[in-house]
Amino acid sequence: MSATGPDDRVDIPTWGWWAAPAAIVFGVILGSVGTIIVDAIGASGGGSVSHPTAVVSIFGDIVFDLCFVAAALIMIAASNGVAGQPLPRPSEFGFRRVHLVNAIATFVIAAIIYYVVTDLYAVVFNLHGKDKLPSELSNTHNHAAIAMTAVFVCAVAPICEEFFFRGFLFGTLRKMRVMVAGHDLSVWIAAVITGILFGLVHTGSASSQFLIPLGFLGFMLCIVRWRTGSLYPGMAMHSANNALALGYEDLHWTAPEIIALMLGSWAVIALIVGPIGARVPPLQRGRAAAS
Repeated sequence: MSATGPDDRVDIPTWGWWAAPAAIVFGVILGSVGTIIVDAIGASGGGSVSHPTAVVSIFGDIVFDLCFVAAALIMIAASNGVAGQPLPRPSEFGFRRVHLVNAIATFVIAAIIYYVVTDLYAVVFNLHGKDKLPSELSNTHNHAAIAMTAVFVCAVAPICEEFFFRGFLFGTLRKMRVMVAGHDLSVWIAAVITGILFGLVHTGSASSQFLIPLGFLGFMLCIVRWRTGSLYPGMAMHSANNALALGYEDLHWTAPEIIALMLGSWAVIALIVGPIGARVPPLQRGRAAAS
């Protein structure tokens, strides 16, 4: 095994590398069409296409993310069909159990690195601003919009985005073999590319000044995926970060309310995708690489 890390090639997927760029393009097309349809339906109910309500905007965001998941699955099916390969196992996406100590340690270290680096970045460049959530959320009495936003931002988005970016895209890019001085840098290059694309995909939902921190978050989530061999710790970190941003910066909630949002979001994530990898054992350190 190369010197890049433990079991770094055990869960490399079987589908072809071309599935990644094809899924990105197809996902953008599907997501754009889906969002237009949602906006049109909202407008037919008395809203406006150019200025949809908060509920319509959230539905559009949900459809957009789900379209990327669908695009990845379609391209994987096409790739494996052409190559005569069976459909992939859940473990190829990172749906597997993880050792608790490893998960907690990786989560904490990654979170500390992310917040220290991004806080320094914010201080150096004097950044101010926040995500471009629906303006209707400024009316804290719009409970339906707040509830839907919380579910999307803290549960649906982490599930969909971790599946597409860390489970599918990062896994696909890791098929590259980039050797420098005898060291395989595939993981790091794949993480950088995935992080850049992760930041860019948030162009419409975050201020431009925060695209670099978001890209760095995407990079760190790749490292979490690699070090744990599982999508679940990354989903938890992604969800916690979104809950903190939503609760503190946008809704101005108290600490107990934000913690409750995090725990509730983790419970929803566990309920939705936990069973997928429940029977898949964790990756073992030092085990020889295998398909």
